Amino acid sequence: MTVARIALLGAESTGKSTLAQALATSYGTLWVPEYLREFVEVNARVPREDDQVGIARTQHAREEALARNARVRDFLFVDTTPLMTAVYSRIYWGRVPPELLAWEAAHDYAHTLVAAPDLPWVPDGLQRESEEVRQRVHAQLVAVLDERRIPFTLLTGALDARLRQVAAVIGAPGA
Repeated sequence: MTVARIALLGAESTGKSTLAQALATSYGTLWVPEYLREFVEVNARVPREDDQVGIARTQHAREEALARNARVRDFLFVDTTPLMTAVYSRIYWGRVPPELLAWEAAHDYAHTLVAAPDLPWVPDGLQRESEEVRQRVHAQLVAVLDERRIPFTLLTGALDARLRQVAAVIGAPGA
């Protein structure tokens, strides 16, 4: 039996990382942190267009490595996927490299969860831009998911409400 991978997608400042960590704790399993955050911290800059494929490749490799280490019946909560990198490429450069398009088309997760931009927007150094950009990214993400016919659950409200919404979709921890 393979690990059920759960994709957590959303624009900046929507609580994805906090939710992924809380889900991993609740379900007693692992989560894949967002590599982009590390990239920005290590390089002290936001990514350029030519960084996008490398960021997606690293994110995917880390997901694969953790999936091999998760227990057989566990979920693996994935804090963003290469699909999200493709969305940002559309927003910032108006195009998506072929490798990212291939990953976007191959988006295959047991469940895709989208964090709504309904939490207060909080600036976070270089990685977060503005409420306006957050709304634009969210709209682009939903459009890509709809266009690709990828079913998703929109998570709203505070962390406890989102945890309940996820449990309704994937089952309660320990069930």
